[in-house]
Amino acid sequence: MIRLKPSQWKVFNCDSRFRDLVAGRRFGKTYLALVELCRAVWAPGRLAWYVAPTYKQGKQIAWKPLKDLTRPYWASKPNETDLRIELVTGGTICLRGADNYDSLRGSGLDMVVVDEYASIDPEAWTAVLRPALSDRRGRALFSGTPRGYDHFYDLYQAVQGDPEWSTFQFTTEEGGNVSREELESAAHLLDERTYREEFLASFESRTSGIVYYAFDRAGNVQPTSYDRRLPLFWSLDFNVNPMCSVIGQRDAEMVYILDELVLPDSNTLAACEEFLKRTEAWVRSSNLPIQLNLYGDATGDARKTAGSRTDWQMIRELFQRYRDRFNTSFLIGSSNPLVRDRTNCVNARLRNQAGLRRLFLDPHCKELIKDLERVHWKTDPNGNTLAEIDKSDPARTHLSDALGYMIAKDFSMDPAFDFQRTPLF
Repeated sequence: MIRLKPSQWKVFNCDSRFRDLVAGRRFGKTYLALVELCRAVWAPGRLAWYVAPTYKQGKQIAWKPLKDLTRPYWASKPNETDLRIELVTGGTICLRGADNYDSLRGSGLDMVVVDEYASIDPEAWTAVLRPALSDRRGRALFSGTPRGYDHFYDLYQAVQGDPEWSTFQFTTEEGGNVSREELESAAHLLDERTYREEFLASFESRTSGIVYYAFDRAGNVQPTSYDRRLPLFWSLDFNVNPMCSVIGQRDAEMVYILDELVLPDSNTLAACEEFLKRTEAWVRSSNLPIQLNLYGDATGDARKTAGSRTDWQMIRELFQRYRDRFNTSFLIGSSNPLVRDRTNCVNARLRNQAGLRRLFLDPHCKELIKDLERVHWKTDPNGNTLAEIDKSDPARTHLSDALGYMIAKDFSMDPAFDFQRTPLF
């Protein structure tokens, strides 16, 4: 039995040949798309495609739900390699990826669902999928969550008033699948721009290209001091020139950056020696070893900034010799988080959707402050923002990267909301 929510029914019942659905996270876009595909092939010889940004994403997101939805109507066992299901109605549904869209040429389609269009090359539609609908007068449903003023936004604006098109824009709450309590929790988890995009389905400006747009000197810079009641943390980026790291403390949801280490033309052993100097007074003031949590670049277990041992091996060996000063815990993941996820986590600490600031820097952390004010995203020759941080200035990004490793580890995005997506704008 098909169960659509009222907002989904509005899209489903629309007779327009082409529809563009802009919706918040967990609106129910995927389920609606699968129902649309089933309707489209409810006759002999009909063919419908679900197109995701990549083949892998399509399989992860839609393959199992599609099999569950169509199981009573299988004409034969689904093709697990081609991601194809043939129904007793005589119609066929296929899942495809737009990462190699030239390979999709040649098929005539009765229906195509283009999911997360913001993460798909627009030529996949104009050069391949749109022509595939022509001979059969096929229909199309675009769906996705905003990612700034990109080609998804351009499409949404361009088709306004076109008699063949209808557009829809729904928030997560209007989808009816997420409780108000969960939305309030997300408002505290996310920064303002990410929340507006992810849950309010709002197209937000990214023209400035500033990575840490939530940072504000007046709001995030204040004198901080060591609190002997709290653990200490040290988070490292293993760049050689300069080698950078941050020292701070966490008090529940609050993070305080006490100091920064910026060492020109240096290595891991030199950074360790400097850390011991910077923390010497705190160690003397304590009767017991200080709890020290270490964070940083996961590739440090492969890189060697000095000698034959890896960076993390050297740090582990050093703190073995200083167990009278520190009880150490290594909180390093097996791999680094996606850049987009890491920077979103930092922005959410700097200022979240609820207006709370939970990350504060001491005023003498001057280079970290410069990072948060000046680090930009890369742009292509046409000035379009890319999903890669601009590292052309050798003095920039390393301290904010070090900070981001700690923040992303302790305050990662809630996996229930599925923020891990193709990092494209």
